[in-house]
Amino acid sequence: MEEDERIGIVRHLLFEYVKSPSLRHIRDTHSLIQLSQEIVRKIDRGSSYWTKWNPQREALLKSAVGTWTPAEDLKDFLNGLPGPPLTVTDVTQRLRAFEEDEFFRFPDEDLRDGCLALYATEKAAGTELPAIIGALRDYIEQEERRLREERQLAYAKKLEEERAEREQRLISGADCNWTQIRGSTHWFCRANGRTYRLSPAKDKKWHMFRVNEVSDSEPGSLIGRYQNRGDATKVVKLVAYQAEPRW
Repeated sequence: MEEDERIGIVRHLLFEYVKSPSLRHIRDTHSLIQLSQEIVRKIDRGSSYWTKWNPQREALLKSAVGTWTPAEDLKDFLNGLPGPPLTVTDVTQRLRAFEEDEFFRFPDEDLRDGCLALYATEKAAGTELPAIIGALRDYIEQEERRLREERQLAYAKKLEEERAEREQRLISGADCNWTQIRGSTHWFCRANGRTYRLSPAKDKKWHMFRVNEVSDSEPGSLIGRYQNRGDATKVVKLVAYQAEPRW
């Protein structure tokens, strides 16, 4: 590793470290030890190990991280670049080192079949390896975006189903945790047969009322003023079981 490259690595790590606004963090002994270890690890990598790898080979292999590019084809292409002959083991282990030490990114098993199918199509068409890897990265980015959106939609659907279930419990008279009736700004819960309403205040705090029905308009009996639902829940657990429920 050239001296300029080592200096650049140290400068980057130091800049990242001092970004913290906390002087306590910057002066923390444990954090400083971690920083020194990271500097040594970054500088050592590529200087005393992996002697078959030059910047050109590493740049190509780094671009293939997470793409399911066949190791045999990577080996053949890399051996066409300057440097000592590589084996498949050289390639797979260097790739794993990149995945673990630098990128913390591993191939997504769910995308394996799609990547391999795209790779086979592009290879048959005569596309050169760096271009195929670029196409695979584009494909992975699109698929990850699609999967992320699908998971977000599924999560939102689950939350709505849970909210609707709580709303049904509330309306039917069963005990339930805090929930909102659709369209209401208030939150309701029922414990030990007693109904409570949390109403938002202008100062972003909450007023909790004991009410007889699930209604935005019923005045109710004011119990207290709280920072959040968690604080109100603690009070509900205390007051709801102080006496027999009123049905």
